[in-house]
Amino acid sequence: MRKGFSLIELLIVILIIGIVYSVGFEGFEIGTAQPKALTPLNLKSTIVKSKAFSGQATLLCIKKCKECYLRRGVSSAFEAYESPIDLSNMKAYTVDKQEALSDLEFGRYQDQKICLLMDFYNNGSSTQLILENDEASYFLPAYFDEPQKFEAIENAKDYWLRNSTLVSNQGDFY
Repeated sequence: MRKGFSLIELLIVILIIGIVYSVGFEGFEIGTAQPKALTPLNLKSTIVKSKAFSGQATLLCIKKCKECYLRRGVSSAFEAYESPIDLSNMKAYTVDKQEALSDLEFGRYQDQKICLLMDFYNNGSSTQLILENDEASYFLPAYFDEPQKFEAIENAKDYWLRNSTLVSNQGDFY
């Protein structure tokens, strides 16, 4: 009669526990949660929910949108945005009075071309923009709607115009 486990049986059990642990807890960290990378779809919500937001903020990105800075309020200095950024090679557009897409030129910061400049306000509004990179186009609304992703920049422009018409017609029923 056997009274116990063999060394091989114990090693197999330890191996199974190790595999289950590594698969089950992969990417799970105890402690502080790492912030998500800043993307066009979470840009507004991430900035507004950040500790740096205190009612008004301005996000400024340079070096083909690989380096960003955040300014709290109107008069404070820009500070480096330390969380991860996934805005590479973004181009910003607006829709002008003739309903045409217009490239936005923001000027320079630290002798680098600014690729994105966006204001956020305490009432939940922000600068309304269309962003485009090699992968997709994104409509970033000024108020309550969620950012939208589109395959073509023309689709983002059409969505902008449709949204603007809806907002301007809100008072028609009064």
